Amino acid sequence: MITSKEKSETKRLPMMPIRDVVIFPFMMTPFVVGRESSVRALDDALAGDKKIFLATQHDASIDEPQPEEIFSVGTIANIVQSLRLPDGNIKVLVEGLERGKIVSINDEEGFFRAIVRTQQFRVESGAQLDGLVSRVTSLFEQYVKLSQNLNYETMIAAIRVDEPGKLADTIGANLQLTIEEKQDLLEIFDPVDRLTRVAEMLDIEIEKLNVDRTIQGRVKRQMEKAQKEYYLNEKIKAIQKELGRGEKSEIDELKKKIEAAGMTADATEKATAELKRLENMPPMSAESTVSRNYLDWLLAVPWKKKSKEIRDLRFAQQVLESDHYGLEKIKERILEFLAVRRLVKNPRGSILCFVGPPGVGKTSLGMSIAKATGRRFVRMSLGGVRDEAEIRGHRRTYIGALPGQIIQMMKKAGTRNPVFMLDEIDKMSMDFRGDPSAALLEVLDPEQNFMFVDHYLDVEYDLSQVFFIATANVLHTIPPALQDRMEVIRLSGYTELEKLEIAKRFLVRKQTEQTGLKKGQIEFSDPGLLALIQSYTRESGVRNLEREIGNVCRKVSRKVVNAMGESKRQVSIAKVEVKPEVVTELLGPPRFRDLAAEQKNEVGATTGLAWTEVGGQILTTECTIMEGRGKLTTTGKLGDVMQESAQAAMSYIRSRAHLFGLPRDFYRHLDIHVHVPEGAIPKDGPSAGITIATSISSALCNIPVRCDVAMTGEITLRGRVLPIGGLKEKVLAAHRYGIREVIVPKDNEKDLPDIPENIRNELKWNFVESMDQVLKIALERELPAAPLATGAASVEIANRPAEDNVTH
Repeated sequence: MITSKEKSETKRLPMMPIRDVVIFPFMMTPFVVGRESSVRALDDALAGDKKIFLATQHDASIDEPQPEEIFSVGTIANIVQSLRLPDGNIKVLVEGLERGKIVSINDEEGFFRAIVRTQQFRVESGAQLDGLVSRVTSLFEQYVKLSQNLNYETMIAAIRVDEPGKLADTIGANLQLTIEEKQDLLEIFDPVDRLTRVAEMLDIEIEKLNVDRTIQGRVKRQMEKAQKEYYLNEKIKAIQKELGRGEKSEIDELKKKIEAAGMTADATEKATAELKRLENMPPMSAESTVSRNYLDWLLAVPWKKKSKEIRDLRFAQQVLESDHYGLEKIKERILEFLAVRRLVKNPRGSILCFVGPPGVGKTSLGMSIAKATGRRFVRMSLGGVRDEAEIRGHRRTYIGALPGQIIQMMKKAGTRNPVFMLDEIDKMSMDFRGDPSAALLEVLDPEQNFMFVDHYLDVEYDLSQVFFIATANVLHTIPPALQDRMEVIRLSGYTELEKLEIAKRFLVRKQTEQTGLKKGQIEFSDPGLLALIQSYTRESGVRNLEREIGNVCRKVSRKVVNAMGESKRQVSIAKVEVKPEVVTELLGPPRFRDLAAEQKNEVGATTGLAWTEVGGQILTTECTIMEGRGKLTTTGKLGDVMQESAQAAMSYIRSRAHLFGLPRDFYRHLDIHVHVPEGAIPKDGPSAGITIATSISSALCNIPVRCDVAMTGEITLRGRVLPIGGLKEKVLAAHRYGIREVIVPKDNEKDLPDIPENIRNELKWNFVESMDQVLKIALERELPAAPLATGAASVEIANRPAEDNVTH
C-alpha cells in the first residue's frame, strides 16, 4: 500500500471561523452566519467563485477570535445556497471540497483572508488497502446498527465509494466524536493514515455502544420488574380491600404486637418511630427490609414473659442428687443460693462461676440447676471468641447486622429469667476487633446489667433476672475485673470411689443404651470398673472413663452382631461380665501403671505433687552429682519460678552443710544436675521447693528417699516450708497413684475439710514447718550426725560408686 504526494497548491481565499462544528470534505453542512466579520467574508466569496475557507476556533465562547485562536487546518468549501434572514443573519449551505492548511492570515476590510496550502495524494490500490477498506466498511455497518441516531440505508449508500480518503472523511463526519477528536482526524492529510485512524475510532465507539446497550437492557429489565411488582402489590391491596382486610393489615398487626410486647417506654417509642418509617417506605426497598428485621428482633426478645420459678429446696436437692454423685459442697452452695432467692421478694440474678478440670460436670450442673428451678436453659460457648460484637452485636449501619449472642440467646430462651450458661469463659481472647471480656463486665455486673444495651437493638434491656453461670478450667486467664463480678465455686477431681459410683449409676447405663445392648447381655463388675479407672484412665473427671466404657460396650455389641449372623433376629448369647481380665482382653494391656507399686527407694529420686489444668499429678524429681566446679543445672523445661526454687534449695543446703555432714566447700568440687522427667511438658511454680531440696540432700548424703511418700511445699532460704494451693487436687493425685503418706505445709492443715473423708482417712498426713522435718520423714535414714573433714569428704563424694549416683 503506497501513497505519494502528487501535487501541492496555494490558494488565497476569504476565511470564516466557525464554532462547535468541524466540516469535512465531501460533507454538506447548513449553518447560520451572524458575526459581522463572517458576513463580510461570505459576501466576498459570493461575489467571486463562491469558494471560502472554513476553520474551527479553539474556544466557541469567543465572538471575535484572533488568528492564533483558530485551528491551522480547515476545509475549503463551496457555497451551495445562501438565504438572508429578516434579522440580518444569513443561512448558508456549504459543501466541503478539500482540506487545507493556513500559511498566513491577513485582516482585509473587516474579515480574514487566508493563504491556504492544499495537498493531493495518489494511492496505489492493492490487497492490503482493499482489506483495510473492507474492515472499515464492516465496522461502520456495525456502528450504524448499534447507533440510534443514523439511518442505516442512507449511511450504507454514502460509504459506497472507491477513494479511501473520501470514505474516511464520510465516516468521520458521521461519528459521534468530540470537536477535538474530529479536528485531529481532519488534520491527517494522508488518506491511508486517515482511514487507519477511523478504524481505531470505530473499534472504540462500537465498544462504548455495546456497553451502553448492556446497561440500558439491565435498567429496562429492572424497571419492568419494579413496574410488575408495583402492579401486583396494587392488585393485592385491591383484593385485600374487597375481602375486608384493609390495606394496612400488616402495619396494624405490627402495631398490636408492639402494644402487647410489654416493652420499656424507650423501646416502645423507638419501635413506634421505626414502624412509621416502615409505613412510608416502598415495600420492596432494601431499607424496608432492614426496618422490618429490626422490628422483628425487638418483638422476638422476651420483655415480660417469665418462667414460674420453683423454690422448693427439697425438689432441688432431689434433682441435684439424681443427676450428680458427690460434689457435696457444690450442692450445698447451690441450695444456699436457692434459699436466699426464696426469702428475698425480688432477688437479682445470681452470677456463679464453676472452676474445675474437664469432665467433672460443670456444664451438666448448670442444666440441673435449670431443671431444679423450673427455668429455661441456654448455653453460649465463649471458647475462641475474640470479637466484642459477639457480645454486643453490630450497629444497624452494617449490611447483615445482627444482635449479639446475649440477645440471641435471650430470644432462644423466650423468657426473661433463664439459666444462662457462659461456657469456657477462660478461653476468650482479644484482637483488633475488641475485647469480649470487657463487654462481659456489663453483662455480669448486677449493678449494671438491668440496663444492658445491645448495639443492634440500641435500647436498654434488663438482664437482672437472668441466672448466669460461667464455667472455666482455670482462673488466671480470666481478667481480675471479670472474676470480681462472679461467685467462684471450685470443682475438684473425683476420687476413685466417686468415679466408681458415677460409672455404676450413670455411665454404664448411658453407654449400654447408646450401643444397643440389653440388660442380660453385659454386666460391669466393680473390679472391672476399677481396672478401667486405674489402668486405662488418668483424669480428674470421668470423660475418658465414659469413653472407655463405651469402647468395651462396642466390642460386646460386635460379638452380639457376629452371633446373629445373616439373621436379623437377635439371638441370645452368654452374658459378658466385665472383670479385670476381660477388660485387658478387650482393650489390650493397661495404658497406665501404678507408679508407687513399682518404685523402690533410690538416691536422689523424690515424688512431688503438682497441680495442672486437668487436676492433680505426681511429679518425680531426680538429682545426680558429678565432679565439677559447683555448677547447678536444671532440666525438664522448668519455668523461672521453679528454677529459682532450685537455687533457693541449693542455698539452703550450702548454708547448713555442716549439719548434713558435708564440708563447707563441698560445692566447689561438684556439679549438681536436677531433672524433672517428661521434659517436653512445661513446668513451673514454687510448690516443688521441698521436693528439689530433698532430692539434692539425698544425692549429696547418699541416702535413698522413701518411694511411698509424696510431698509439696515452698521452701525459703532459712528452710521454712510455706503453704501452697491446689492441695485437694494434689492429694487426690497421690491417692490415685497408690501413695498413702504425704508431706504438706503446716499452714495447709486448714484445707483438710475440703478433702473427702475416705481419702483423708486412708492417707498418713505429715504437717511440717521446716525442711529439717521434711528430711527426717522423707529420707530412709537420718542425716550424718557430725561433720566430716574437708579433704576426706571431697574424696568420698567424688569416689562414690556409679550405681549410687545414677537414678533410674
